[in-house]
This record gives sequence, structure tokens and C-alpha cells, in this order.
Amino acid sequence: MAVGASSLSVTCRRLRPHIFMILVQTASAFLYFITEAAFNHGMNPHVYVTYRHIVGGFVVFPFAYFLERKIRPQMTLNMFIEIFLYSLLGVGLTINMYFASLEYTSPAFLSATVNTIPTLTFILSVIFRLENLNLRKARGIAKATGTLMSLAGVMIIALYRGPAIRHLWEPLLHLMKSEIHKNWIKGPILSVASCISWSIWFTMQGFTLKRYPAPLSLATWANFIGAAQSAVFTSLVVRHQPVAWVKTSFIDIATILFGGVVSSALNFIMIVWSSREKGPVFVTMFCPLQTLLVVIFAYFIVGEKLYTGSIVGGAIIITGLYLLLWGKASDQEVNIKSEEQPSLSAIKQNEPKLQIVTVLEKESQNH
Repeated sequence: MAVGASSLSVTCRRLRPHIFMILVQTASAFLYFITEAAFNHGMNPHVYVTYRHIVGGFVVFPFAYFLERKIRPQMTLNMFIEIFLYSLLGVGLTINMYFASLEYTSPAFLSATVNTIPTLTFILSVIFRLENLNLRKARGIAKATGTLMSLAGVMIIALYRGPAIRHLWEPLLHLMKSEIHKNWIKGPILSVASCISWSIWFTMQGFTLKRYPAPLSLATWANFIGAAQSAVFTSLVVRHQPVAWVKTSFIDIATILFGGVVSSALNFIMIVWSSREKGPVFVTMFCPLQTLLVVIFAYFIVGEKLYTGSIVGGAIIITGLYLLLWGKASDQEVNIKSEEQPSLSAIKQNEPKLQIVTVLEKESQNH
């Protein structure tokens, strides 16, 4: 009974990063519909980003203050500058560019570009030696193939429709669709820039966490500094519209609270923790799940059309994700074995050596 409980505990500990990232992408997909409703209601996206991260900072702060008192490094000027850049890449610059690009492009295009983040992060991690890529081994081929397959699956969902699937029941929710002012020069530039910034942020986490190994405190700093950066940017955008900062409707307040508590606090912590345990490539590889979940939620809850291209792309995404996870698991097994071998050899060297001497050998030695 104790052995079974122990093996279950080990399994849960091993699968914890996977569970965290599935929860992150599920919450992000659900948040997509809430924010869409709030934006259609008139809320400014940049004001939302600012308020969301203020809420997230206040939610994480008490946990960071009490739980990381002994492990939190002393803040220095160099460390503050690094966290300032970390917050700019993860919050202040990237998320504001992401929401600004929504005003000029279609959701399908943005979904395709955002999900290039795993590929960009994978390339950056290999360049900075945060990720091993040995194409002579099956695990290396699996990671590279899985990354490209997930990217291909997202592109299929975004660019190929195919026949529509008939609805089985009436949608549970009805969302008003706002008109999109398309600009196919400014929009793609903003969306691609946000993807590059996000990829650099995910890669930067590996270095920042080594110098500041306190994920809760790092999340608190990033939320507050990112909110301040976003507030400066937002004040330039809505400087002649002070009413944009006043939120009284239920949908606006609920969206800010849900985004702050879930996305800026819980999701942020789970992303940072999983990145420290598994690396940035592991974290970003779950990004395509958000596109797949948005398609599923849109069909079953909102009543949007589901096309066969989405089904084909979703199957390819899942296959690619499985290949990458298998490659990462194989890498981890190899690392564990390589760490165990030196310890075993050291034990063998320290073992007492027994020498058996027979009676005849002893008599010959005496003579």
C-alpha cells in the first residue's frame, strides 16, 4: 500500500509541469472569449493590460513575501535592470503589441503568428545552449519534428478551412462581433514583433531564474513593473480619454479580475515554475493547445463554425506535441543516467577490497 502511494506521488511530481501547462492553456483559451466580450463592450485593451497586471501583482505579493523570505536574493541595480527588461519583454511591450495587432489583422492570422513562438524559442534555446539538439539521436529528431509539426498544424487551422461541420445544438453564449480595421502592413509587423519579444522572454527566463531563483518574487516584480510600463504606454494612447480608465460595468471588472488572478498570477507562476523545471521549449510547446481549445470552445459554447481543416490541424498539433514531449522525456532519462554513473563509480572506488589468500600461498610467502 505504501509502495503504491509512493509511486503515485512520484508520478504526480513527474507530471506536474505537464498538468500546469495544460491548465495555463485552458485558462488562456477561456480568457480569450471573456476579453473579446469586454473589448466589444468598449474596454480599451491597453487599459485592460495595465489593470490586469496590477491585480496579478497584488495577488502574488503576499505569497512571495512570506514563502520566499529565505531564498529571495538581495536586489541590486544590475538585477533590477535585468528584471526591468524581463518585465518589458514579458508584459509591458509584448502584450500591448499583441492586443494592438488585433485591431489591424484577423484572429486567424494572429493565431498563426502567435504559435510560431515554440519554433522561435526552440531555435533561441539551441543557440544559447539551453536546449540540446542531437539530430543523430532519435530524441533529437523527435523534438525537431514535433516543433515543426505543431507549427504546421496551427498554420492549417489558420489558413485552411475545408467543409464546415454541422452544429449539434444551439450555442450557449452569443458574442457580438466588432468590425476589424485591417491594415496588412502595421498589423503583421506588430504581431510578428510580439512573437519575437515573447520568444526572447521565454529564453531569458532560463538565465534570470539562475540569478534570481525565487519564482514568486520574480512574478511579483514582473507584474508590478510591467503594469507601470503598460500604464506609461496607455497614458500616451488614451491621454485625451480619461474616462477609459474608469470601469464600472460588470463585464469589465470581471474580465480584469479574472485576467489578473488567473493569467497574471496563477498562469505566470506556473509558467515560471515549469520553465525552471523543464526549460523554455517545454513551456512554449503547449502554446498550440490554446489555438485548438479556442476552436473547440468556439464551436461547442459560442456556436462558431467548425471546419475540417481545424480537425486535421488539431490532430497534427497533438501528434507534434507528443513527439516533443517524448524527446524531452528521453533527454531527461539520459541526464539522470549520466548523473548516476559518476556516483556509482565513486561508490565502487570507495568499496573495501578483500584479498583471499590460500594456505599454500601463505606458506610460500613465509618461505
